Amino acid sequence: MERRGITTYTLIVRYHINPRTINSLKHNLSITMFTLEKLCTILNCRPNDVVEFIETADEPQP
Repeated sequence: MERRGITTYTLIVRYHINPRTINSLKHNLSITMFTLEKLCTILNCRPNDVVEFIETADEPQP
């Protein structure tokens, strides 16, 4: 966001991103794929620029 010059306020007011979604992002909580797609379009980036998959020890191995 910083590199693109987009603030949290801009996401909420101009792009209608829900403040709860912003809170989820800031606290590493889940977001929907729809929201991820919308953020990537706004920020002109790829999903890997927004999220990172980290496997935890609690998850079963295939």
